[in-house]
Amino acid sequence: MNQQLLDMDYKKVFHFFSEISAIPRGSKNNTAISNYLAEFAKSHGLQYVQDEYENVVIIKEASSGYENAPAVILQGHMDMVCEKTNDCTHDFLTEGIELFVEGDYIHADRTTLGADNGIAVAYALALLEDTTLSHPRIEVVITTDEETGMDGAMGVDVSILKGKYMINADSENEGVLWTSSAGGLTSTCELPVNRISDKGVKINIAISDLQGGHSGAEIDKNRTNATKLMGRLLFELREQVGFGLIDMTGGQKDNAIPRDSSANLFLQPEDLDEFNLRFEELVKKYKTELVSSEPHLEIEATNLGEGEYHFLHPTSFEKVLFFLLNTPNGVQVMSTDIPGLVESSLNLGVFRIEEDKAMYCFSVRSSVNSYKLHLTDKLRYMAQFLGGEFFVRAQYPAWEFKKESALREHLIKVYKEQYGNEPKLEAVHAGLECGFFAEKIPGVDIVSLGPDMHDIHTPKERLSISSAIRVYKYLEKVIEGLK
Repeated sequence: MNQQLLDMDYKKVFHFFSEISAIPRGSKNNTAISNYLAEFAKSHGLQYVQDEYENVVIIKEASSGYENAPAVILQGHMDMVCEKTNDCTHDFLTEGIELFVEGDYIHADRTTLGADNGIAVAYALALLEDTTLSHPRIEVVITTDEETGMDGAMGVDVSILKGKYMINADSENEGVLWTSSAGGLTSTCELPVNRISDKGVKINIAISDLQGGHSGAEIDKNRTNATKLMGRLLFELREQVGFGLIDMTGGQKDNAIPRDSSANLFLQPEDLDEFNLRFEELVKKYKTELVSSEPHLEIEATNLGEGEYHFLHPTSFEKVLFFLLNTPNGVQVMSTDIPGLVESSLNLGVFRIEEDKAMYCFSVRSSVNSYKLHLTDKLRYMAQFLGGEFFVRAQYPAWEFKKESALREHLIKVYKEQYGNEPKLEAVHAGLECGFFAEKIPGVDIVSLGPDMHDIHTPKERLSISSAIRVYKYLEKVIEGLK
């Protein structure tokens, strides 16, 4: 464990955060962390269930004097988004995350940190191990694959749970209680492509160092989607220089705004001078246009030499480019009920051109189910119009605001006692697993909280140490006060 973290630790929160960070736990790679949680329960003599989805539920019975207090569910997810910088060689499948301390913040080395949602797991384990805390029955539910469709929350069996109060610890702003969240879905559009061959020059275009971010929390921050920018560049470039498209990639996760994109072009040698001239003009234009929103933007072209290359047939290229350029992306509708809240959005998170198809992966979000379906229909219509296919891979429901909430009032009361002022109550455009639990547990009262985190889903992700401790102390008082 990082010695600085050890010196600052409180109730073993960072001890457990360090332990789980050492375990590779990207989405769809849950076995090791799931087994770790099960072993924790066994070693502490706690009742637990580890299901077919690798979710883990751990029960700690009420302490003396709290036997008749209402049970509380503490919920988070074990998986993390795996993003890294282009120069980072970290292997998320086999390597854990090394923690670094800089001032008040924990961060990783050029990768996501995994505080989303590792801090919730650390909080839960610290509470479960603490023998000094007075508490009602605590029901910890740690789910899998939240970041890739919420499969764990969708499949978890809640019949073992008695709690009608649930605290979700998957938010990232101290002093803000989330009270509702958007619903959403993940989808894939596939367009078939044909190829031709010719001899010429291969040019790589790389767009890098955009800000990126969480496609729910940062979708309204005017951050440029690298894949969409590449589509624009190719469209404007092809108006001036003839070329073929060999392949292209952009983004790594549905729910992360792409920071990088790469395309390989085919040119005839005699077109190189004109290409270089027009390319530099476009780079200058984009950097000027995006100087405030994307100050670190880099766009580079590299000559990879002459040879025979397979590139998209012009008809296939036009269809791929048309979809890439015209598909909706980003904020679509702002809420008329809650000022500043995004109602509906979508994010082209992953794009790939493979040998025989182009693949577009979207994350669609909306607090209005009918508009979520409308956006889905638009994607389906465009894909099928161009001769492609459309698939919905996963859906999750919205978590609707509860007008009467005893848990929320309790959290407000405790917050005022600890901080001296009232917390903010907010709806969030990001998707939370709370919607599934609201459906599965009739009448459940849910609030979401968490410490200060910044730039989640990016290699700049960092967690405030002091905030993490304060929120844990707040959580202790909330639980003790449930009597």
